[in-house]
Amino acid sequence: MTVHENAVEVLVAGAGPVGLTVASELRRHGVDCRVVDRLESAPQYAKAVGIQPRTLEIWEDMGMVREVLDAAIEMRGQLVFVNGAETARLEMSVPPQIPFSFMALPQYETERLLGEHLARLGGGVERGVELRTLSQDPEGVTATLATRDREEEVRARFVVGCDGAHSVARHELGLGFEGGRFMEEYMLGDVEVSWSFPPGFGIRAMRMTDGEVDDALVCIPLPGEGRYRMSMFVPPELAGTQAEHGFASDRPAPTLEHIQAVLDRLAPEPVRAQNLRWSSVFRISHRLVDRYADGRVFLCGDAAHIHPPTGAQGMNTGIQDGYNLAWKLALAVTGEAAPGLLESYDQERRPVGEEVVSRTVRHAREGFEADPDDPETVMMREAQLLVGYPDSPLVDEDGSFQAGPLPGSRAPDATGLARTGATFPMRLFELTRGTDHVLLLYADAAEELDAVRGIARAALDRAPRRLRACAVLAADVEAGWLPIGAVRDLEGSFRKAYGADGSCAFLVRPDGYIAYRQRPLEADGVVRALSRVLR
Repeated sequence: MTVHENAVEVLVAGAGPVGLTVASELRRHGVDCRVVDRLESAPQYAKAVGIQPRTLEIWEDMGMVREVLDAAIEMRGQLVFVNGAETARLEMSVPPQIPFSFMALPQYETERLLGEHLARLGGGVERGVELRTLSQDPEGVTATLATRDREEEVRARFVVGCDGAHSVARHELGLGFEGGRFMEEYMLGDVEVSWSFPPGFGIRAMRMTDGEVDDALVCIPLPGEGRYRMSMFVPPELAGTQAEHGFASDRPAPTLEHIQAVLDRLAPEPVRAQNLRWSSVFRISHRLVDRYADGRVFLCGDAAHIHPPTGAQGMNTGIQDGYNLAWKLALAVTGEAAPGLLESYDQERRPVGEEVVSRTVRHAREGFEADPDDPETVMMREAQLLVGYPDSPLVDEDGSFQAGPLPGSRAPDATGLARTGATFPMRLFELTRGTDHVLLLYADAAEELDAVRGIARAALDRAPRRLRACAVLAADVEAGWLPIGAVRDLEGSFRKAYGADGSCAFLVRPDGYIAYRQRPLEADGVVRALSRVLR
């Protein structure tokens, strides 16, 4: 039976963390979408575990970070053992101005929390529904969806393929997915152990012969008493010929005895594994799609890039894909997007995917120790706080700055901001949270306030529905009345974080990146910056 004449603004294929992020963000931006997933129920394995600080910033903006922090465990660092001896103790710390640290959470818990968040926004997932075919024309996309007993033809203005490494959406577009694979297979297991190592620290134990690793064990802490997601080489009796990326379905899952045998060989102290919740054999590949978009179809997450799990970059990168795309799609659906806005998704995110693939492959083969950058830079990059879009056609600047983030960089937080009527200090992220662009107008002297008022009016006249403006004033500036909200930078945190001096402006995108900066204040430049995004 074939059903026709079903229409939706956006069809999202895949209900993993990436698809749920895209759907939640579309709904938060006021766009109707439909989410389908071929699986009858959500998987219950701890595939992706690490949650990066940048992802937590995204979830704070989305309105779900409290639930995540309640459920997750902090990742404090990693202990490294070689041939039974401790050789390194790595602390996973971020600078004090970063609002979140590294956390760990099983993927099925991440999906549960994202699913509940989507439900609060009025959305849901249709399970057991598989994307079969796609065809597109200048006006939209026709998709065939299939369940066990019927097919359905759906008409969508846009389709987002978040359907994993074996993406039907990517296949239907005929896009290349070039790369390679690692010869080794790994077995994963979710178990409990009782040992003397500090909580929140991962364990990496290796046996080396003549400088080569010939046996390895990696244990990532999970929420729960003594609970870890462990990975190790596959023993001969479970080895196979699987050549594809992902979980092996052609052989038995590892048992507790298989995991215990590795612990007996490599654990830094005697320990007994128990309460095996889940296990599998896993093959790692590294691939990158030709382009992240084709016409009205977009690819996010594993559908666009796959790579080693080193540094927990995969799921977090995919979530940022969706966060970048959703606000642009929302403007396109409402007819407010400037020409070229949707093309910027591939222009901004594909270079990020290319860098992540190459870096994780390098780290998987040579270790983090081989990274030439200083430890703080390495940690900030792993936290995904250095991701930026400096070459994006959407970003620009006017005037000269001596310091502060460049256009296309992540907009940093600032603390100690005082707002009239509030008796407690505020963070900048509280002001930028939401679905609009936010124009921050800085002034360190009262004589600059007329320029602040004039630019605020001009900018809000240009984008009355998609822009909020806020004045950020030096601690000793008395504003009087302003037509926009205002905060005072009591501790100089904003001035330091943004390199603000005199009078200047910063336009922050809905995904938390700086679209434009200007010094001194001038209305035409701000209006031009908004016109790069809004029709």
